[in-house]
Amino acid sequence: MFGPHLMLDAYGCDRSKLEDVGLVASILEELPAAIDMTRIMPPYVFKYSGEVPDDWGVSGVVLIAESHISIHTFPEKGYISLDIFSCRDFDVDYATDYIVREFKAERFEKQIVSRGREFPRSPGRALRIVQEERGRLKVPAT
Repeated sequence: MFGPHLMLDAYGCDRSKLEDVGLVASILEELPAAIDMTRIMPPYVFKYSGEVPDDWGVSGVVLIAESHISIHTFPEKGYISLDIFSCRDFDVDYATDYIVREFKAERFEKQIVSRGREFPRSPGRALRIVQEERGRLKVPAT
């Protein structure tokens, strides 16, 4: 497997926290180290207002050496979505508890997907896969 992908949906969150650009930036600054990941850029966080007035909120992303973490808030709906995708295991329960606590969520749904189940971790295995694939391709002679 390449790695886990945590998808967290939290409901009944504290509206003032969902509106707080600084809080989202702070979480994206701190969470990578808290789950033993390597932040490779500062968080990019902004307030978003779309065509539907109720859909405004704060969105942010931080790239980590292991992949990324993203947050999207919807203050009018008391809702937040969080994604953490990593090429290696991390403490999913800690990350979930951290977000639920920070946004004072009343309830949440958590999904974990194992991504890249056939991802070749070793160069030798990757070479064998490429060679097998190339052997199946018939390239016309020129």
